[in-house]
Amino acid sequence: MRHFFSIPAVFAGVFVLSACAESGEQTVERAFQDVNVIDESNLNDVMLTVADPNEAVTYFTRSTKANPDRIDLQRGLAGSLVRAKRNTEAVAAWTKVVSMTGATNEDRVQLADAQIRTNEWAQAKSTLDTIPPTYETFQRYRLEAMVADANKQWKKSDSFYEIAVGLTTAPAGVMNNWGYSKLTRGDYAEAERLFGEAIRLDQSLFTAKNNLVLARGAQRNYSMPVVPMTQVERAQLLHTLALAAVKQGDTETAKGLLRDAIATHPQHFEEAVRSLQALETA
Repeated sequence: MRHFFSIPAVFAGVFVLSACAESGEQTVERAFQDVNVIDESNLNDVMLTVADPNEAVTYFTRSTKANPDRIDLQRGLAGSLVRAKRNTEAVAAWTKVVSMTGATNEDRVQLADAQIRTNEWAQAKSTLDTIPPTYETFQRYRLEAMVADANKQWKKSDSFYEIAVGLTTAPAGVMNNWGYSKLTRGDYAEAERLFGEAIRLDQSLFTAKNNLVLARGAQRNYSMPVVPMTQVERAQLLHTLALAAVKQGDTETAKGLLRDAIATHPQHFEEAVRSLQALETA
């Protein structure tokens, strides 16, 4: 009798061991799946930030073909296209993202950004208009200001720039944009002030330094501003100031500034040389 009961017991033991083995395999498989998700997430982040933009486009194109319904991968593709400066394709990609389930207001902001990059100002305004006013981010108001500038809605533009400045810890870039807006309106003194603020916040912002010189030149102030600059930057700014003087009709002043630019530059300054030759032979 003992033998009859031992056989089912053996089978029971086998079943238990089999069940344990199966459970263990499932646990290991789940663990590997979790690791793969983590690895993929890290890889996506790398592709969106430090990878070569065109390599990132290739990666996300392949990934979206394999998983067309995953909005995170579609976002990755759209963002990579922007980084690669393939802006027309980026507009199409962001348009697809905002049509998907799970699309956010930030996705719409990114679509508007891509539309501005392709000079689709009316479409960008329409996209921004779909975002509720309660969604307040720096990027949203920066784009709103740019659209208002394009439409010459100066009061709106100033209001949006002011809000954008208050929503970021690094406002130098938007200060420079705001100053350029003032420059295009002919408000040169205010433009000069805003460019100065931008440089104070970010001394490496050469675009703001160049714009500052343009604003001073438009007021026939041809003295160099007291801002941090390298020798090469000083030569380039003297050249810009000379061109501003030409625009004002102050040709002799422009010649002097160009000679200073050529003498200041540590290498041969071909562009300034050509400008000076053109003035002297005119």
